[in-house]
Amino acid sequence: MALSKSNLNVGDQHSEQIVDNLTRTQIIQYAGASGDYNPLHTDEIFTTEIAGYPTVFAHGMLTMGMTGKMLTNYVGDGRLTKYGVRFVAQVWPGDSLTATATVEAIREEDGVSVVDLAVSTVNQDGTEVVKGSATARIDG
Repeated sequence: MALSKSNLNVGDQHSEQIVDNLTRTQIIQYAGASGDYNPLHTDEIFTTEIAGYPTVFAHGMLTMGMTGKMLTNYVGDGRLTKYGVRFVAQVWPGDSLTATATVEAIREEDGVSVVDLAVSTVNQDGTEVVKGSATARIDG
């Protein structure tokens, strides 16, 4: 069922687990797909011995992309008109992430019905790793 003004209310939420036990392999696969081979994401020795982190960590854009998939699952493909996030904590191998969209407003924009969403992704400990917002077209 498509999202419409008639089946949405401010405060409604949609949540999905977007990854269960993120693997180093998934992080490396993203490095290959994106072309971002920053050693903080791919080189354990560099990351631990030179940069001083406990291990490699996921690209922010990987987390943003997985969060975006939750959004398109919720609002439908081709309906997002705006999407932006801040990366507020690192995502480590082994993390499991849950993304949530919360309806903040239902309004008209240039004659089109839209929904404004607050977006938050948390890890298995409840620590927020991504915070942002999105706007999507909805049926009138």
